[in-house]
Amino acid sequence: MRAATRSRFGGPEVVSVSSVEKPEVSADGILVRARAASLNKADWYSLTGTPWVARLEMGVRAPRSPLLGVDFAGVVEQVGSEVREFAPGDEVYGGKVGAIAEYLVARKWIAPKPAGLSFEEAASVPTAGVTALQALRDHGRLQPGQQVLVNGASGGVGTFAVQIAKAMDAHVTAVCSTAKVDTARSLGADQVIDYTVEDFTRVASNCDLLVDAAGGRSFSDLRRTLSPTATVVVVGGPSSSRLLGPLGHITRIRLATLVGDRSSVFFIAKFNRPDFDRLREMIEAGSVRPVIDRVFPLDEVADAFAYLGEGHTRGKVAIAI
Repeated sequence: MRAATRSRFGGPEVVSVSSVEKPEVSADGILVRARAASLNKADWYSLTGTPWVARLEMGVRAPRSPLLGVDFAGVVEQVGSEVREFAPGDEVYGGKVGAIAEYLVARKWIAPKPAGLSFEEAASVPTAGVTALQALRDHGRLQPGQQVLVNGASGGVGTFAVQIAKAMDAHVTAVCSTAKVDTARSLGADQVIDYTVEDFTRVASNCDLLVDAAGGRSFSDLRRTLSPTATVVVVGGPSSSRLLGPLGHITRIRLATLVGDRSSVFFIAKFNRPDFDRLREMIEAGSVRPVIDRVFPLDEVADAFAYLGEGHTRGKVAIAI
């Protein structure tokens, strides 16, 4: 089969589309003919091998796996002898390392594809959608009527966070750049702040929950926007440091909230079937929709990574397979 691969850490120039062995189906496995994948910030870190502290997991000198990508959507082609829930022909979506490939074998991180979505749209949901859902519901403990600020509202996680917060009956303030203001408004944000025109830390106030998908602002700045008992959920940050990446920013925020009634949380989303199903329900109900900036064919996957690396995407970058 054809798959996006790399043999070393680096930029988009190390990515190629290669012929690799098609995976075999285990007794508990599901062979999926992938129709689409999508890219996340984590895929950029995996490609470049940054931050360096993460190489203990990714591979110290070279990647542990040549394959790339996690998010996918496709059609079940074959199931193992122990699989009862899925059958050939079922349309599915989920997460699997090495997702930018013509075939993959999934096990637990797979669910029925939301009805009405294209494969590219469905493949844009897993990482960003689950991250936004868990940030708001599990770590932010969002309640109806609360004030939520989403910093980085036009990115992959941010576009989902705005919509999910609205679906949870929150008042949502979205922070983004000028070119993406209309997108944020179309997703239902009650207030949109263009950070190139106004300093959101001096405009917004009394927020109960701040979902920080962009990073770049100190806690002393963010404090001005927060209620006395607010929570800051950090899901992203500046990656200028090759050693620590966003971890320096995350640590500084965490340390700043050790004293006082405000709190901060950093987490890495955990895939699970109930959350995939919950996102599907919200999508099919019309309260959430994926936002796709651009779709690249598999042969242009290196260009897709280059576009992601520019850091200015509106929503998600998808790969048509």
